[in-house]
Amino acid sequence: MIVGAGAAGLMAAIHAAKTAPDVAAGGGIVVLESTRDGGRKILISGGGRCNILPSIVDESRFVTDSSPNSMHKILRSWPLAEQRRWFADELAIALALERETGKLFPASNRARDVRDALVDRARALGVRFRFETRVASITPVTGDGGPSPARWRLLTSAADSIDASAAILATGGLSVPNTGSDGQGIEIARRLGHEVNATYAALTPLTDRNAALTSLAGISLDVTLEAPTARRPLRTHGGFLFTHRGYSGPAVLDLSHLAVRSGGASLPAESTASAKPKQKIFVQWTALDRDAWENELAPRRASVASVVRSHLPSRLADALVAAARLPEDRILAELRRDERARLLDALTRFELPWTGHEGYRTAEVTGGGIALAEIDPRTMQSRRAPGLFLCGEMLDAFGPIGGYNFLWAWATGRAAGIGAATCNR
Repeated sequence: MIVGAGAAGLMAAIHAAKTAPDVAAGGGIVVLESTRDGGRKILISGGGRCNILPSIVDESRFVTDSSPNSMHKILRSWPLAEQRRWFADELAIALALERETGKLFPASNRARDVRDALVDRARALGVRFRFETRVASITPVTGDGGPSPARWRLLTSAADSIDASAAILATGGLSVPNTGSDGQGIEIARRLGHEVNATYAALTPLTDRNAALTSLAGISLDVTLEAPTARRPLRTHGGFLFTHRGYSGPAVLDLSHLAVRSGGASLPAESTASAKPKQKIFVQWTALDRDAWENELAPRRASVASVVRSHLPSRLADALVAAARLPEDRILAELRRDERARLLDALTRFELPWTGHEGYRTAEVTGGGIALAEIDPRTMQSRRAPGLFLCGEMLDAFGPIGGYNFLWAWATGRAAGIGAATCNR
């Protein structure tokens, strides 16, 4: 029995069926899904194109409050090269590299092709689907001999119960709840005694209640961001977008979890931010570092504004000159030392004014979740409840933008499917 027809659940269904073809042929592998069609996050990912995988993997970019060693074991259980071959050979989905970002998309650029191929492959292997069916609870079946942990009873929203020799929870986290992710599986696991690390919105846009830069909405450019931490600064590089509420784009999303977990003002109610000091975020707006800008701003008969505008969108350039408290018509040759220092700071180490974040509503993933120590990293089987398997976003690990979180979903779903199919054999 598999609960959830997202990326991890569909992968689990396929591999369970391939591992136990006799069970699948007899209709014994069933996927229960709360939405009417499943795979909703697949459909909206990559702007409707589905960033299936990254072209390279840097494991150090994953985030977890659990054991990094367990996380690495899980990631290496199904290497990137093998995953790429699987999509090409098993699903006949050709992958195309977007060179400027290093992301892999289906050659058709259609997320629906990915979701449909996964569902069709599972059905072809004998998997049955029950859509618009929510699981209310999962409990061990109890007999005369006491608890029988390898057998589970699932109570559904249709008021029926289903007994299963193994159950896979693949219900996702709390991000983008209108896709069906509401944290249900995490809560079920918690009730069954599993340790759950504090959850929080990750890969989510930041907001600025004070509207300091909302006049720049619509401007996008590539930047470098730096977020100082106790250990070492987290640096991200990539797209940055000014919105009417704050900031978005890959560079922002990839470090947003640090802001969410800090003590920033006016964070959404569902945030689990601690009492840590507010996370500082600094922006280098162009590829020019401080030394390069020093050369660009060498004393001469050119205005500060004109030189800055030659490297940045005009509205942004003017805002940065104003932030440095300089008049637009100031000539480079007339800059005092303190004025030059303020301008260099504004261009290469501008402190981003943020006050909150968009929360789970637009977060791409959930941070935190079921502690990795609670599962066997080879099979995804619960260490507390034999016969129960946990996979996907509900586990305590996530990666950056760029296909990393699908890589995690595919790897954990595959392991859970194989593990569930073999646990009673």
